[in-house]
Amino acid sequence: MSSLTRVANDIPKSTISADLAAGRKRLDSVWNGIVPGVILVAMITAVAFSAHNVSGLALFSPMILAVVAGMIYSNVLGTPAHAKAGIAFSQKRLLRFAIVLLGFQLTLGQVVSIGFSGVGIVAATLGATFLFTITLGRMIGVDAKLAQLIAAGTSICGASAIVATNIVTEARDEDVTYAVASITLFGTIAMLGFPLLAPVLGLDQHAFGLWAGASIHEVAQVIGAGFQNGAQSGEIATVAKLTRVAMLAPMVIALGLMAARGRSSGQSGDQAGARPPMPWFVAAFVAVVALNSLVTVPAEVKHAIVLATTIMLTMGLAAMGLQADISQLRSRGLRPLALAFCAFLFIGCFSLMLVKLV
Repeated sequence: MSSLTRVANDIPKSTISADLAAGRKRLDSVWNGIVPGVILVAMITAVAFSAHNVSGLALFSPMILAVVAGMIYSNVLGTPAHAKAGIAFSQKRLLRFAIVLLGFQLTLGQVVSIGFSGVGIVAATLGATFLFTITLGRMIGVDAKLAQLIAAGTSICGASAIVATNIVTEARDEDVTYAVASITLFGTIAMLGFPLLAPVLGLDQHAFGLWAGASIHEVAQVIGAGFQNGAQSGEIATVAKLTRVAMLAPMVIALGLMAARGRSSGQSGDQAGARPPMPWFVAAFVAVVALNSLVTVPAEVKHAIVLATTIMLTMGLAAMGLQADISQLRSRGLRPLALAFCAFLFIGCFSLMLVKLV
């Protein structure tokens, strides 16, 4: 004991004071850098969830409302400089973790339940819509990264796909906001209009559910449209949509490879030949889907996970809204909106054709 005392006494008091000061400085840096921004994002998120309960706004998911609320706040009041770090933390770290947790909403058994033909329709529609949107965007002069975001949002799963895609494409925040806004607009039109078309097109509950799940943008929009046409239709639409969500992983990997190839095209030597890493959150998403397929998660736990996922996705999109400049959105013009409209028409018509043929 005496030897320990001697060792402690031998340590210069100035060293201890310096270490304590450094630790206090790091804590102050975290508090002053990240916490204020996260608190601001959480406040915007709370407003979005509250607005979702207001009559007339229930059609829109909290994620969409958070983008709008964040944009209004930043463009009317301005975003405080000391909140920037926390906003960036919410936009990147929280979103990646939320995408991983999306895997708890899907099992391989659910995918199998719609049949081989159903999975084929979903996959074919996704691939064709993505390629169509990218190609048309190039033809009409839409920025490549913005076109990729619109393509992902239309073909896969709306705002969640836009967020995941942007992690590898690294588009501007204004592009992300533009893509989310356009996807929300046409997804809402589909949610309200598609159920009215079911009897006109002669679609039974199974066929309509498959069509809605394969073509409507957001998960919430698919559920709203599907159950509007009956319980069986709603269940099939939900499973078809979650099958599209599962295809988010290979799509993000493919985009990551494309982005890495584009960045290395102007390099030489070892840099050009380096293998692009697979985004960690994609691998984690696949692992969670596999775990959810093998292990029965208690209903209470799954409900909590779904709620946490929604909150974190909403916080991430609120952060994006806080960094969006409306003047820069206007500078994009109407071409991206026209691209989103054409993609909306294509995915609706293409998937309907496949459902009718099969």
